[in-house]
Amino acid sequence: MASIRLDSGKQYYATSSLVVGYALCSSLLAVINKLAITTFNYPGLLTALQYLTSALGVWILGKLGFLHHDAFSWETAKKFLPAAFVFYLAIFTNTNLLRHANVDTFIVFRSLTPLLVAIADTTFRKQPCPSKLTFVSLLVILGGAVGYVATDYGFTITAYSWAFAYLITITTEMVYIKHMVTNLGLNTWGFVFYNNLLSLMMAPFFWVLTGEYGEVLAALGSSPVVDNNAVFAVGLSCVFGLLISFFGFAARKAVSATAFTVTGVVNKFLTVAINVVIWDKHATPFGLLCLLVTIAGGVLYQQSVTWPAPSQRESIAAKHRDSENEGDEDFVSNNDGKGTSV
Repeated sequence: MASIRLDSGKQYYATSSLVVGYALCSSLLAVINKLAITTFNYPGLLTALQYLTSALGVWILGKLGFLHHDAFSWETAKKFLPAAFVFYLAIFTNTNLLRHANVDTFIVFRSLTPLLVAIADTTFRKQPCPSKLTFVSLLVILGGAVGYVATDYGFTITAYSWAFAYLITITTEMVYIKHMVTNLGLNTWGFVFYNNLLSLMMAPFFWVLTGEYGEVLAALGSSPVVDNNAVFAVGLSCVFGLLISFFGFAARKAVSATAFTVTGVVNKFLTVAINVVIWDKHATPFGLLCLLVTIAGGVLYQQSVTWPAPSQRESIAAKHRDSENEGDEDFVSNNDGKGTSV
């Protein structure tokens, strides 16, 4: 029994480390990407550089023996291609949203995703319906987001068009990639490698579709001077793009799609704190209060999914009593994966 508890403790801390790593990267990347797109106004090229850094970084580190990733095969690539396409759309709409709106607007729409993901998870992936407490916590998050958006003084049709496009694509991406992570069988670095390599292959198509290639060629033809601030911001965004790729896929494996989504919402508290320090265009005190409501909803959600219901607690207690009567050896054999485990 002691070994089982030890393994459970290790698993808990490993999962917590992955979630914390994702939360830190996600909260910082929103501000870093806003800084990068402000100094380097080419969203398609910016994301392509991020994909290139991540794919090339994984390949080089794999060759040097620092990590192991699944080898590339066209058969696996074809299976993963739809997920990579959805991921590309999510990042593409995210970058364009940051291009046309402030960080606050991005956070508001990001905060709306947990409720939509929970509904999609139940509808399409046949996951259990959220408990009443879980559903209430998601409504609290939604209420905080609605109050937050009421403080947005930067409303424009273009910005909110990208915002709604981002909301749709990020919800689809959260659910569909969770499905792929669960069923495709790649290791974490394998997912990072395939996702970024396939996204990099798609980039030229979107450059032509949006006409950005013309802007880049015009800029190159006007004898551009290298902006050190832009180089620093783009380089930092590429490094954090690699980090969030790893922590994102690892966290997706470890937690549910809704829990992963809520983590992405709650960690935006740090994003807002940094945003308040760096830019003068940020939420009013009422907006910050609404953000605290959103965070409270995230904490309530976490409690609702980690604390078992009364019937479950009774079942767990009964199994522990039985295990103590039968001995540690029987307890281990009953939980070796062949039967029902706690």
